Amino acid sequence: MSKIGRKPIDCSGVTVEINGNSLNIKGKKGSGTHELPSELKAQMADKKLKITCDQLTRKNKMLWGLHRALIANMVKGMGEGFKQEVNITGLGFKAAVSGKNITFSLGFSHKIPFALPEDVSVSTDKTGQLLTVEGADRESVGLVCSQIRALRPSEPYKGTGIKVAGEVIIRKAGKTKAA
Repeated sequence: MSKIGRKPIDCSGVTVEINGNSLNIKGKKGSGTHELPSELKAQMADKKLKITCDQLTRKNKMLWGLHRALIANMVKGMGEGFKQEVNITGLGFKAAVSGKNITFSLGFSHKIPFALPEDVSVSTDKTGQLLTVEGADRESVGLVCSQIRALRPSEPYKGTGIKVAGEVIIRKAGKTKAA
């Protein structure tokens, strides 16, 4: 049996409607739908959503765990949302948010504009070096963070650049003077 697939999903902060193999999820952060494959079935009992599988083949067990995880992320996102922090390190490196656009100053000869998708919001601290990316969809939050990081990845000698919170940058020693 799938160890992930058999766990029930707590749906206390959202409403879930089951229409055949289609799940409609609505919460305070948004709403969305998820289509289950024909091999899987969804049942709701006591504010807990349970995904079941009829035939336990290798392919079905993989689908079972995958779709259970996707639905759990969707339920969590619609209920409380996802948040990820991005750190900008370097002298004069900063970001300025204005509406759905971010302008980065990253040590280049020009400023870098960055347009945000509709379902993601970004806020900065007063120094402009700590960005907080929030949204209801886990995939879009992670994608925006990786696109921001790609503008100027952290380099291993001084550690300047952009990194996602929790990322470890392995530092290298610089050149040494010959004796």
